[in-house]
Amino acid sequence: MTGRWTPYRSRKTGITCIALALFLGMLNAPVAFGLDVRDVRLWRAPDHTRIVFDLSAPASHKLIQLTNPNRIVVDISDTKLQAELTKVPLADTPIRRMRSGVRDGNDLRVVLDMQSPVTPRSFVLKANEQRGDRLVLDLYDKDREEAAPSVKKSIENSSRRDIVIAIDAGHGGEDPGASGPGGLREKHVVLGIANRVKDLFARESGFKPYMVRTGDYYVGLKKRRELARQAQADLLVSIHADAFKSPKAKGTSVYALSQRGASSTFARFLAQRENAADLVGGVSLNDKDDLLAQVLYDMSMSHTLDASLGLGSRVLGNMDRISKLHRKQVEQAAFVVLKSPDIPSILVETGFISNPEEARLLRTAGYQDKMARAIHAGVKSWFLEHPPADTLIAWQKQNGTREYVIARGDTLSEIALRFNVTVASLRAHNSLPSNTIRIGQKLIIPTS
Repeated sequence: MTGRWTPYRSRKTGITCIALALFLGMLNAPVAFGLDVRDVRLWRAPDHTRIVFDLSAPASHKLIQLTNPNRIVVDISDTKLQAELTKVPLADTPIRRMRSGVRDGNDLRVVLDMQSPVTPRSFVLKANEQRGDRLVLDLYDKDREEAAPSVKKSIENSSRRDIVIAIDAGHGGEDPGASGPGGLREKHVVLGIANRVKDLFARESGFKPYMVRTGDYYVGLKKRRELARQAQADLLVSIHADAFKSPKAKGTSVYALSQRGASSTFARFLAQRENAADLVGGVSLNDKDDLLAQVLYDMSMSHTLDASLGLGSRVLGNMDRISKLHRKQVEQAAFVVLKSPDIPSILVETGFISNPEEARLLRTAGYQDKMARAIHAGVKSWFLEHPPADTLIAWQKQNGTREYVIARGDTLSEIALRFNVTVASLRAHNSLPSNTIRIGQKLIIPTS
């Protein structure tokens, strides 16, 4: 007999041998991790440091705080680190070093060696349209107590206080907001405009600006209202830049709160998009808005809404001079950031960042400056006519005098138009030989 010889093997025995080989191979193979930490990002805010772990899927974790030396430990179950911790910027943070290791075979342990004491808090965020699953670690500084409000609305200091304008640059940090051509980000554009509005009010006698967000970090929508309240604000103006699925949408707009429903389909769409910022920016939503539930229908809300609509109309009128309006009246919708029952609040959309033409303008310092001036002029003109009773502006109005400090770009004719007086009366009250004025010069504004 010729041919190749094959040893005899039954079908049953063959299957058993194969199964045994596979089992032995699994014992010798390295442990497979179920999840990945794809990236680690850090944001620094004035009172805390935020670290975001981008996950490939939801994961359970444990937060541990240790002393002697001070360390923060985060254990993430069944997870492997794919990011490089050495590339995370730690300057101006309470963290001295970040390191990692494997615990219990397949759990990731991240250790933060601290150089100053913090109070840690952690929570998870589910995947959404813009971001995947995330684990957020907030480290609140213990050595940075919140500064007391600079203005107290009290009897002892009620005769000539400044009018406080809380300026809120939307989005920030983890939440870039809308995106435009060439990588333009809403969070950067609106912070630029907000800083310009702040500078304009800082030069005004009788006004005091307060910045809700001073850098590239995220502030929760409810927290923005709380910060405005802590600053004893007389107004909260939240600055944004629109985006829509069609690049043809364009124009500026102003919004106030609605208790009954949106004034248009687009207003409802925009409110839903802006209210979703907490899901992107990273805010634990376990707590409920008890404050709003208690006071939303308080009688003071009616007065607040009336003031918001009046202020919004003034800002809209000034924006109409420099840009096309998306809506010719103040619209209303249920914006979370506007739900302060005791502080008039408006949301200003400075243009459509999704529109290439308007994005090009919003990118420039010149247009940001024009938009800031429109917001400033509208807010100021309202408060000059409706000043809170305990303010310097109210005292000046009562006594027939008002003061204005000349800012860059001002002309005598524009100032006269803003205060509803004539150029001749301005020159007469200030003994001006001509229409020439200079930056920093103080003008007395006649009452009529």
